[in-house]
Amino acid sequence: MPVSDHAVERERRGSVEILTINRPDQRNAIDGAVSRGIAAALDELATDDEVAVVILTGAGDRAFCAGMDLKAFAAGEMPETSSVPGGFAGITRRSFPKPLIAAVNGAAVAGGFEIVLSCDLAVAADHATFGIPEVTRGLLAAAGGLVRLPKRLPLAVALELALTGAPIDAERAHALGLVNRVVPRDQALEAALGLAEVIAANAPLSVRASKAVLRAAADTDEASGWRINDDAAAVVSRSPDAREGALAFAQKRPPVWTGHRFSFGAQM
Repeated sequence: MPVSDHAVERERRGSVEILTINRPDQRNAIDGAVSRGIAAALDELATDDEVAVVILTGAGDRAFCAGMDLKAFAAGEMPETSSVPGGFAGITRRSFPKPLIAAVNGAAVAGGFEIVLSCDLAVAADHATFGIPEVTRGLLAAAGGLVRLPKRLPLAVALELALTGAPIDAERAHALGLVNRVVPRDQALEAALGLAEVIAANAPLSVRASKAVLRAAADTDEASGWRINDDAAAVVSRSPDAREGALAFAQKRPPVWTGHRFSFGAQM
């Protein structure tokens, strides 16, 4: 885990980039420096052809992220943490083209839980907890929790989390579909890396198109979903990777993907 003074640590493992919020003594709470660090990293990684998947985690094993740094908020930092590119923490309003995986190594509460909800997949340590306790502090879960939870959960469950402010444990989060996997305490990052490496081995254009279609289709009607699906399929099917995938299968060899050189975004 990070030992430097950087608010956000970066590590590259193959084609996977790991971003670590490095404020363990403050339960990895978000201040201006963390927001700027995450925003700058994601801005760069969105167009880095060498990176297929990004993992976000927190330093230590107590907290993934405790949300907004209330001391920084009291000192007037709220505009900075919220107005960087991508919204709160540089991520909650961001449309990121590549898969994002949260490796939840401890408590993910308030804005920390909203960061998890901003990711595509989540792997949680078995001691992790999740919640939006803002009502207990006279605040509102305004970084996406109230928008995303009713799309991910039955409304009664989303309302329970929002109105009571009470947390849930990793097993319940998994049962509710908020978490993909629950692993022993010290294995969240390695499990997230294993998942990332499986994704990264696939055709990058296909992966990005699949994410884009799923995200868009979830927020629209079925007829519009089919149009989005067909537009993406037309681009992917014409790509060199579509031919390479079939050829590699026929030749019984690993494929060599080049899809990062192509874009479907403007055509969807």
